[in-house]
Amino acid sequence: MLKNTRSRLAKLLLVVLIGTLCVFFALVLYHWTAYISEDKRQKELSQVLKTMVKEQGVEKVLDLSGVPVANIFEGENGLILFEGNQDQWLYSADEKQNMQVYDTVNKSVVHITTTVETQVNAFMDVLPAQGTGSGIILSADGYILTNAHVVEKATSLSVGLYNNRTYPAQLVGLDNEDDLAVIKIAVEKDVVLTPATLGTSEDLRIGQKAIAIGNPFGYDRTMTVGVVSGLNRPVRTSEGSIVMNAIQTDASINPGNSGGPLLNAHGEVIGINSSIYSVSGTSQGLNFAIPIDTAITVIPDLIKLGKVSRGWLDLTVVQLTPQLVAYAKLSVDKGVLVNQVATGGFAEKSGIKGGTQMVQYGSSIVYLGGDVITAIGDVPIEDLNDLYMALLPYRSGQKVSVTVNRKGERKTMEVQLIERTAQQVRALVR
Repeated sequence: MLKNTRSRLAKLLLVVLIGTLCVFFALVLYHWTAYISEDKRQKELSQVLKTMVKEQGVEKVLDLSGVPVANIFEGENGLILFEGNQDQWLYSADEKQNMQVYDTVNKSVVHITTTVETQVNAFMDVLPAQGTGSGIILSADGYILTNAHVVEKATSLSVGLYNNRTYPAQLVGLDNEDDLAVIKIAVEKDVVLTPATLGTSEDLRIGQKAIAIGNPFGYDRTMTVGVVSGLNRPVRTSEGSIVMNAIQTDASINPGNSGGPLLNAHGEVIGINSSIYSVSGTSQGLNFAIPIDTAITVIPDLIKLGKVSRGWLDLTVVQLTPQLVAYAKLSVDKGVLVNQVATGGFAEKSGIKGGTQMVQYGSSIVYLGGDVITAIGDVPIEDLNDLYMALLPYRSGQKVSVTVNRKGERKTMEVQLIERTAQQVRALVR
């Protein structure tokens, strides 16, 4: 009897164990199936959201989720969201950003007044005339950066600060080619000069915010806001000089803004406002600034030497075009064609060959058959702007490595540089 009871109990336990295992595996199978289904649904939803973000923006996704977003900024660490009901705000995030830039930088912007003795009245007397411009404080000891055309003809200079104090200024250095100048003021010990923060123009992108602060028409420290609307522009100013690699912006710039800063959203100087393109003499949405990287390279020479000596090759060059490449049957389609070399000059002595076959090319005479410059040092040369930028760090008297393509053969030569002239830069802009 006891034996039968134990047998039945064992069978019962076995049934319970098997039943428990079946339930366990059924639950595992159910959850596994549900997980696969949920994972598939999540992936499908993720793809839908990615498509929505790409086509309609992050704002649409957040709007569907019921999150009120006032503004979105994209940074290196991801997205920054400004939440809340805008009706409760005094200022938008964009406005607050503009205000912060102005509060940070406006004390670094000066108002420059010039006196120029150029006007002549009916009695042939020389009369003084006043002009205005802007400038950027470079250092606490009084060095100020501005445009050359603001100060170059002035017989006297005065600088107005944010605190309404005015000081006489002296010209320290002038660079007509890049339209840059450095002047200097001396202030009392109790007056604190706030230098501007110099950024970089190397990584600018079209569409990013651009802010101008200056003194248009004599209105001190006026701020205008726009975007970077173009890059690497060669621009001929009203004074006839050529500004290479200029920044184009639609931030309003008018007479009196010249020499003032063009800023990014962090309040860093990315350019020096220089000129406008206009048929009326006032801003029409096409304004230009000298890249701050260009200014940084010349400021030390302007302070130390009063001028800038730049190196250049003693030869003339022609921009390659598909038509010219095809007509001349060149073996390369990138680079600059050596038109002529100066007789007895450094380029000729180094072995660079100019053209010998004279042809009419548009309104110009071009000599074909010369070398094609493809690199300066380690810098590839694809066009005239590349050549200009590659030689920018060099001074006259220095030697550079010039790589050329001569009828399909690559050659490299060491060439001593001459001092660059404004005429040579003008020749780059047709």
